[in-house]
Amino acid sequence: MDKKTVTNMEVKKQNRNRVFRYICRNGTVSNPDISYEMNMSLPTVTQITKELIEKGLVEERGELKSTGGRRAKALSAAVNVRQAVGLDITRNHISLVLTNLTGEILKYERIYQPYASEDAYYRKVNKKLEDFLRKSGGEQEKLLGIGISIPGIIDLDRELISDSRVLGLEMVSFESVSRCFSYPCFFLNDANAGAYAEGIRPEGTEQFFYLSLSNTVGGAVFSRNELIQGKHFRCGEVGHMTVVADGETCYCGKKGCLDAYCSAAILSGAAGGKLENFFSALEREEEEAVRIWDRYTSYLAIAVNNIHMVLDCDIVLGGYVGSYAEAYIQDIWDKVSARNTFGESIPFVKACRHTVGAAALGAALKLIEDFVRQI
Repeated sequence: MDKKTVTNMEVKKQNRNRVFRYICRNGTVSNPDISYEMNMSLPTVTQITKELIEKGLVEERGELKSTGGRRAKALSAAVNVRQAVGLDITRNHISLVLTNLTGEILKYERIYQPYASEDAYYRKVNKKLEDFLRKSGGEQEKLLGIGISIPGIIDLDRELISDSRVLGLEMVSFESVSRCFSYPCFFLNDANAGAYAEGIRPEGTEQFFYLSLSNTVGGAVFSRNELIQGKHFRCGEVGHMTVVADGETCYCGKKGCLDAYCSAAILSGAAGGKLENFFSALEREEEEAVRIWDRYTSYLAIAVNNIHMVLDCDIVLGGYVGSYAEAYIQDIWDKVSARNTFGESIPFVKACRHTVGAAALGAALKLIEDFVRQI
C-alpha cells in the first residue's frame, strides 16, 4: 500500500470522525447542515453519513422542516449503541458510572466496599457491577468494557499497577485484576481519570492541571485532549510535593507532603467523618470549621501557586473537596493571588465541572474516546 493510499484513508477516517462528533454534539442535523458548518462538500458528507448509518452509529429520524426546497433527512447519532462502565476503586468505596457515546451519565452509584487485595474482592465488585448493569438496563453486547480508576501509579507500558500505597499494592499486573471481571478492562490513575472527565472535548486545545483533593491528593496534566503521563507515569503526583520542610508525616512515610495538609480526610475527620457535614458547618460559619478551612486553604494556595509557576496554566480543583470549591473559589483565589509574583488579574484557579463520580466517569470516557477515534 503506497503512501498516497494510506494518506487518503487517514483523511477519510478523520473526516468520518469529525462528522460523527459533530452529529453527537448537535443532536438532530441534516447533511446540508454538516456540509455548511464543517466546510465539506455535500457529496462527501452524504457518503460519510451513509457509512455511519451502515455501521449503526447514525440513524435517520424522518425529515426536517422545509426551508423552501426539498426537505432534508433528519440525522441523529445512535448514542446508546455503545456504552462503557467506569469503576473507581478507593480504600473504602467503589463508584460505578454507565455512560454512552456522548459521555452522558446514564446511571451512577457509590457503594461501601472496603478494599482487599485478593481475587474474592474483585469478584465481589464484579457481581456488584453486574447488578448495577441490570438495574441500569445496560446490555452486554453494547458494552465496550470497564475503565478502572485506581489511586496509584499505573504503568501502561508494563501493564502494571506499579505502586498504590493507599491500597497496599505493588507491581500488580492488570491481568491479575481483569481476570476477575466479565468485560475487557482498561486502567487509569484516579487523578488522570478525573482530569480526563474534566477536559475531554471534541475540539479541545486547552491545557490545565487537575488537582485532585480527595482522601489522597493527586494531580494530572491535561493538554490538547491528552493526558501527559511522564517518563514513569508519575506526572502530576503533587500529593508528595513538599510544602513544609520536615513538616507533618504523610502516609508515604515522608514529612511535609501536600497530602498531609490538603487531604479531604482532614476536613471530614473534623466533622464526624463526613465531608458534607464539614461544609455545612463552614456555611454556618462555625468557628472551628472556619479555622480549619483557613489553614487548609493557606497550604492549598502554596501548592496551587507553585504548580502554576511551573506549568503556567489554569489549575482545576477536583476530587471530593473540589466538588464543594465553587462557593469558596474567590477566597482560594485571594490567597493564591497574594503569593503570585506576577500579579495576574485573571484568576487561573477554577472549580471542577464534574462534582459527582468524576474519576469513574473519566475512566469510562477514556474507553468511549478510544472507540470514537477509530470510527
